[in-house]
Amino acid sequence: MEDLALTPQKTSSGKNWAEGFSIFKPGEAGARGALRRFLASGLADYEDGRDRPDKDLTSYLSPHLRFGEISPRRILTELDKVVRSTPRLVAPAEKFRKELVWREFNYNILDLQPELHTRNFRDDFSTFPWQSSDKDFRAWARGETGYPLVDAGMKQLWQTGFMHNRVRMVCASFLVKHLLIDWRRGEQWFWDCLLDADPASNPGNWQWVAGCGADAAPYFRVFNPITQADKFDPDDIYRRKFDKPRGTVPYPRPIVDHAFARERALDAYRSRGDGNDDSD
Repeated sequence: MEDLALTPQKTSSGKNWAEGFSIFKPGEAGARGALRRFLASGLADYEDGRDRPDKDLTSYLSPHLRFGEISPRRILTELDKVVRSTPRLVAPAEKFRKELVWREFNYNILDLQPELHTRNFRDDFSTFPWQSSDKDFRAWARGETGYPLVDAGMKQLWQTGFMHNRVRMVCASFLVKHLLIDWRRGEQWFWDCLLDADPASNPGNWQWVAGCGADAAPYFRVFNPITQADKFDPDDIYRRKFDKPRGTVPYPRPIVDHAFARERALDAYRSRGDGNDDSD
């Protein structure tokens, strides 16, 4: 962290560097409160809005699940109660249930491969041509890539210990596809910064994005950080919240051109025999 100039410290005004972490209330009471709030105000729009970082529809249950403050069984029990009393919530409840199943799937993978955070699930990725630019990694970790959605996500991570799931995928994809930096470096950074850093979900999801994980198709998918921002943060609300306007200072130029990075990534995957293209 010292090398990245991100060592935790109080600001000159005396502000606590960890102030943003207050979005979570630790403990079982905090977990049940988060579940009640989500079921009451977030579930109804979850199916259509879960990918929108500009909308506060996240359950915020992940840290509580991570530390055993609430169980998936308890969540499913309360979810079923709500669905029985409000049938119109069947579809969004099913979508949320699938997210819980994805978490359990990652734990099954971790059981099969305890070295999930360091070893490719797919051994054929052992010779993937990763690059090792410390300069690029530093720009990514500090939220200085020149792509506002990526920068906002990385700053949300540092400021709050949390990042919206859609933005996690975009930021992870940017590191491994645009910069061709080994997914393990990104996984370790998320592990160090996330309040919900999970030994199964964190490496499992990073490997999914990188293409070397279980059921990672399309493993050559390249997220376009510009179109992703336009689609999921159309009014610039999320980006302005965490990557605030810089007044008259122009926004930094992208550290890599998207079209160039996309083709370079696809060439790297083609070198392994992956011949299909997909870009979001």
